[in-house]
Amino acid sequence: MHTVIRKATCADIPQILAFIRALAEYEHLSHAVQLSAEDLERDGFGPRPYFECLIAEANGQPTGYALYFFNYSTFLGKPGIYLEDLFVFPELRGKGVGKALLGRVAAEAVSRNCGRFEWSVLDWNEPAIDFYRSQGGEFLNEWRIVRVAGEALTRLAAANGEVSR
Repeated sequence: MHTVIRKATCADIPQILAFIRALAEYEHLSHAVQLSAEDLERDGFGPRPYFECLIAEANGQPTGYALYFFNYSTFLGKPGIYLEDLFVFPELRGKGVGKALLGRVAAEAVSRNCGRFEWSVLDWNEPAIDFYRSQGGEFLNEWRIVRVAGEALTRLAAANGEVSR
């Protein structure tokens, strides 16, 4: 199977949304998806994009995607890339699509002088863990993900006396 990786365009928004919903279903997190096509257009294709997205295709058909954004390492003094989503349709896994997407995001990191390329994986997702390990992924067990969202985020912001939207 010949895979083509290309940058997503605004015309891909319905497909990106479908990929995100399929990923959420696979991860048993469908209930958490609040995203709309308008959100994707504003945040990925508007005047100040917050993310970039790659689409994998085989025979002109979408097979997977990678959505990522830039962060910054103060220790390295360099930007980095955080891979938010990597998804390949289940029936197409094991055919090199995920490897092609991951490699292309790594190439973006190298071409932009990034010092890191990072992502998270659910602890129960053994196929993904094995795949990432096979691609050179290093698991940082001493680091924990910390998240503040929803009402807790609003309370934290309010505790500082400044809440603006």
